[in-house]
Amino acid sequence: MAILTREQILEKVARGESLAGFDLSNADLSYAVLKGANFTGADLREAHLQNANMEGADLRQAKLDRAFMFGSNLRNARLDAAEGVDVNLQDSNLEGVSARGVRLPHVALLGSTLERADFTGADLRDARLKRAHLRHAKFDEADLRGAHLVRSDLSDASFRRADLTGAVLTNAILDGTDFTEAKGLS
Repeated sequence: MAILTREQILEKVARGESLAGFDLSNADLSYAVLKGANFTGADLREAHLQNANMEGADLRQAKLDRAFMFGSNLRNARLDAAEGVDVNLQDSNLEGVSARGVRLPHVALLGSTLERADFTGADLRDARLKRAHLRHAKFDEADLRGAHLVRSDLSDASFRRADLTGAVLTNAILDGTDFTEAKGLS
């Protein structure tokens, strides 16, 4: 399959065509409008998606290694079973996202909004979530070993049976947070 240019990718999205399974590695889609786009199983490794509007996009099973998604809007997007190491989602909007079973070790989510997001069964080892907004989010059975949650708002979030071994929760807001059967809390 030939590598698509930025313009070709944007034309496909505008026409409502699927990009499922496409190799979009290293693509520069910064500041692009990609609302509702279908990237299921797409290779977005090292793609540049800074400040992209991906609201409602489907990224299930996408490959995201080292994707630069700083400041992106992923509100109500689907990231179930997506995977990637060192993904940068700092200052991004992931409100209402479905990310069940996502594997994003060492993801940067500093200052991001994850309100009402579902990260059930996610692998977020060593995630950087400093100053993140996780109100009403679900992290049940998630692997958050070594996660950095300093000054994050975890109000009414659920961490049932999550592994928080070595996680740092200094100055986190924990009003109504559910840690039932969570591991690693002292």
